[in-house]
Amino acid sequence: MDKTFLGITLVLLFGGLLIFFSASLGILAKSQSQFYSVLLSQLVLGLVFGLIALYAFSKIPYKFWRKHSLYIFLAAIGITALVFVPHIGFSHGGARRWIALGPVSFQPVEFLKLGFVIYLAAWLSWLRNKSMNMKIGIIPFAILLALVAGILLKQPDTKSLIIMGSAGIVMLFVSGLNWKWIVGFIGVGVALVLVLAIFRPYVASRIKTYINPSSDITGSSYQLNQSLIAIGSGGIFGRGYGQSVQKFNYLPEPQGDSIFAIVGEELGFIGGSILILIFIILGVRGLKIANHAPDQFSRLLGVGVMMVIMTQSFLNIASIVGLFPLTGVPLVFVSQGGTSLAVALGMVGIMLQISKHQNNKVA
Repeated sequence: MDKTFLGITLVLLFGGLLIFFSASLGILAKSQSQFYSVLLSQLVLGLVFGLIALYAFSKIPYKFWRKHSLYIFLAAIGITALVFVPHIGFSHGGARRWIALGPVSFQPVEFLKLGFVIYLAAWLSWLRNKSMNMKIGIIPFAILLALVAGILLKQPDTKSLIIMGSAGIVMLFVSGLNWKWIVGFIGVGVALVLVLAIFRPYVASRIKTYINPSSDITGSSYQLNQSLIAIGSGGIFGRGYGQSVQKFNYLPEPQGDSIFAIVGEELGFIGGSILILIFIILGVRGLKIANHAPDQFSRLLGVGVMMVIMTQSFLNIASIVGLFPLTGVPLVFVSQGGTSLAVALGMVGIMLQISKHQNNKVA
């Protein structure tokens, strides 16, 4: 397997755990029981199960995913739809995105991201010897994305739809779709976001905050402003590991989607830049593995997996520094989210399996 890709992942994983632990001290100051609950979820559901998934998926032949792609996707759709079932799904922060099974709760959309990529890779590889036209190429993809959108927008979960849509468009491009269609899909996506802003006040609020961060510093712009204060106060070298002030009662979700602000405050511009650089190296290495994959399915699967990981990571960072509207997505390998961490490590396992069969060794 590609030991370099595995090594980069482990650096991100264990570096991310150190960052997560420091950011979580803000919870400890409020509630000791909540702190241990969050820590246990990250370590057991995320780290332990994630490492098991990484090992298991690296052993499963990648052709298994193609053979069972439809069933995997339908199962992921079904599990995600369970959030609407009373006494199983529950709401938090105005969104219904969680499933509770006894003491364990998780976000099934993480499984849907993987299921979507697997099925799309299988379908596009089937189309390889056929012309990518409107009837068998564009319309089926639009229907597939509309099915996913119907479930996610009902929750609502716009951010996951953006991640899957972005991964899907890149996979279409790699499969040979004309760039004019790609531009068309992007245009339709932007138009749909603007339509959502009309009917979903929270979307309009985030767009307004993005355009003018000082428009409502005690309301919708509060998180962005506190994030910028945290990053700015870190300067070049940072306050030092564990020395963040913003994680105590100031910054919302410091251990969650705001965690990059803690990185900027404690480790400074240099620390934040190093973290971004490691993500870029991981992405480049992953795409090289996909480029040397043995067949069209594994190539598209590798591209899709890496696009999910990289799109989610850079959406998080971009939104925290004000380059993109706030999304609320976790920073992969770093933020709180046991399900997200476990599935991401499973995706790494898939990439390692593909790397075992690459046509030419990645330098």
